[in-house]
Amino acid sequence: MTDRTYSVDNEQLARFAKAMGHPARITILAYLASLDSCYFGDIHNELPIAKATVSQHLKELKDAGLIQGEIETPKVKYCINRENWELAQASFADFFAAFHEKTVCCTTTTI
Repeated sequence: MTDRTYSVDNEQLARFAKAMGHPARITILAYLASLDSCYFGDIHNELPIAKATVSQHLKELKDAGLIQGEIETPKVKYCINRENWELAQASFADFFAAFHEKTVCCTTTTI
């Protein structure tokens, strides 16, 4: 069996896509992108879900590098990780630009 690995760029793109794969996370990202920073309670007020669930979504976004948090006792302040945000934008743009429009999606053959 040959060793097949994914490119670093594809792994990074998949990590961003997975982190963005839930409507709550998209809502969090949109909210944070509209601000310089905000506290956990402000984010929680934007979503119709429990605080523990918001925390889990924030963790996923932070693990993917799309947001960052800073402890200001007793609160946690979050913001977009601008460097990775720009990387994600470029990665998705490159990915979608790489595929040209095709006139035929699939061809059917009869057996």
